[in-house]
Amino acid sequence: MFASTVPSGVPLRFSAPPMSVSLDRIADFLGTVPLFRELDRAALKSFAEITREHRYGKGTMIVSEGDPGEALYIVRAGEVKVVLTAEDGREVILGVLGVGSHFGELSLIDGRPRSAHVIATQTSSLLILRRADFRRQVEAQPAVAWALLTELSRRLRQADGTIGSLVLLDVPGRVARVLVENATPGQPATLVKPLTHQVIAHMVGASRETVSRAMSEFQEKGWIAVVRRKVTIMDRMALEARARPTV
Repeated sequence: MFASTVPSGVPLRFSAPPMSVSLDRIADFLGTVPLFRELDRAALKSFAEITREHRYGKGTMIVSEGDPGEALYIVRAGEVKVVLTAEDGREVILGVLGVGSHFGELSLIDGRPRSAHVIATQTSSLLILRRADFRRQVEAQPAVAWALLTELSRRLRQADGTIGSLVLLDVPGRVARVLVENATPGQPATLVKPLTHQVIAHMVGASRETVSRAMSEFQEKGWIAVVRRKVTIMDRMALEARARPTV
């Protein structure tokens, strides 16, 4: 396989295509990813043929801000975080991505350098599609182009919401927003991925102690329940109301 990090200006290097049984498994997985969900079996296999899988240990820097934007990454197992790092070392988490999530979409379109760091928070397996290969396939599969536009629109709306919450919401409101956005459908609901108070603090631009106080407040009001670090949403409507700006 290839190295987990690639120096600036050095092209990604890939191994020989995987065995057919692996192609079938990768095609099956791609069929669960929203970006490829509308494709038929033949199209899924054509994408599977151009992917390469690589494992990253916990804490590994997968891509760095400023690296060449040469590939799309899809999380097949594990979890990664997308972060910005300030000059004083402070970390802002833009997102925590689990299985089926992907990053690098913008680089597929404009070819510009990476805009953030991506770090494995667990031992993770990622599928990687080179930009040139991906674009050739998209020209033959317009459905993927539409799915990509839909995904970019969703992320733009999410970014707008995040910016708005930082400006208009206090810390408990921002914490409520993170909980709602990362919860499974329905009620009661659990978080799709475990988020520590420290991680939430990095996501909302606050201290861990302030986040802990907000979480305690939500528990006292019966909005959430926390057992062995598992967060259950008990009153989604109350959290959603707390996450709305009041003007």
